[in-house]
Amino acid sequence: MAPKKKILIVDDERDIVKALTIRLQSSGYNTVVAFDGAQGVFMAYKEKPSLILLDIRMPAGDGFSVAEKLRESKRTSRIPIIFLTGSPETNAEERARGLGARFFIKKPYDPEELLDAVRRALEVKPPPP
Repeated sequence: MAPKKKILIVDDERDIVKALTIRLQSSGYNTVVAFDGAQGVFMAYKEKPSLILLDIRMPAGDGFSVAEKLRESKRTSRIPIIFLTGSPETNAEERARGLGARFFIKKPYDPEELLDAVRRALEVKPPPP
């Protein structure tokens, strides 16, 4: 049996983190969490997840700055990112895609849509750096 894929959830809303953790674990994934941008970058380096679910509006570094930092490092530049956000910014999706986000999902999200995006993001082999 293949080892479980590890997913890093970076979001400052604890209820959402809890719901995502339960949903992902019940779908066979391991999860690690960070509750702000700085912790998200640290955990990505430390845990080397297969995928990152990233909120935009958080303390200690928004999702865009987190994605930029992860893209700059050889250790994390190839980890797929799914932005999962309630951000009202009009150009948020464009910015996220510009940073290489695989998917951009708005909160409140559809759990099945999210799981499908996770599956699809994990299947795609990242482009070489």
